[in-house]
Order: sequence, then C-alpha cells, then structure tokens
Amino acid sequence: MRLPDWTPERKPQPAELVDAIKARRGGTLINLDKALLWSEPLARGWNTYLRAVRTELPTSRRLRELGICTVALLTGAHYEYHHHAPDFLSAGGSQAQLDALQALVRRDPRGVPDAAVLDELDRLVIRYAAQMTLDVKVSDEVFDALRRHFDETGLVELTSAIATYNMVARFLVALQITPED
Repeated sequence: MRLPDWTPERKPQPAELVDAIKARRGGTLINLDKALLWSEPLARGWNTYLRAVRTELPTSRRLRELGICTVALLTGAHYEYHHHAPDFLSAGGSQAQLDALQALVRRDPRGVPDAAVLDELDRLVIRYAAQMTLDVKVSDEVFDALRRHFDETGLVELTSAIATYNMVARFLVALQITPED
C-alpha cells in the first residue's frame, strides 16, 4: 500500500466508528479499512453506504457480485476480485462462471460473452458492467435488454452496485491496496 496502515496511535478515530467498521467486517479491519480510517468522514460514510450496497439491496446478490467481479477484472483491482469472487460463489455463482468471465476479460472485454455456463441475464450484466466501466456510456441495446429483466428499482440497484465498485476499484488501485495475508 502506498500509505502506512492506519493505527489508532497514528491518527486517533472515534471508537464507535472503528467498532462499527469491525462489526461490519466480522471483528477485524481489512487493508481497505486501514486506508479509509485516515479520514474519519470518509470512513464513516463509506461504512454506511457500502453496508447498504452489500447487504440491504434486494436485487439479486449473485448478479450484483457478478457485476462487481467484472469491474474488478476490468480495472485490475485484484483486491476487489479477491474479496468478491468468494461472495459471488457463496451467492450461487460457480467457478466455471468466474473462469468464463476471466477468459472474456482477457480475450475481448467489450465483446459479447458466449460461454455456455453464462445465461442470458449473466451475459447482459457483464456487458452492462463492462460498458459502465470502460465506456461510461451504456448502449440502448444493453439497457433495453436489462429493462426486460428488472423493474426500475432493480435497475437502480444493479447500476449503483456497479458504479460503487468502480469507485472502490479506483481507490484500491490508486493506493495500491493489496489483499490481506
């Protein structure tokens, strides 16, 4: 990491904030937290917002994680992929689907996924995440196809998850935050 790990000795933060982050993480701080805690307002807002995106949205967790893994691979955010590939698997995704996603990103990140292990909706989510990440602008073709699968709430939630993890990826890559041992 380009910054030293945050510690309470280096920059004291409110105990309730550190405890809230630890509670969301299952009791420990991860390397991302040790960067965020250099800024109390950022760490507080991030913890609240990311908790909502990760755990409070009713839109398919598997599809959100597929979008997040797509972002991670496209941006080179290895830390993000390290943390979200297992979440994709625990949400019902398969290793074969992750392998197909990795192959697509290496072969043609703007291409149409054709792996048999990915269904139509998986392919759409990957294309949507790729267009949001690489081009920012999303084609009417992809958006209209997604509209057939999601209501307005689902579209907003999927879009926000992908957009959020583009932000996360850029933070992780710029600060060279690496996965925990």
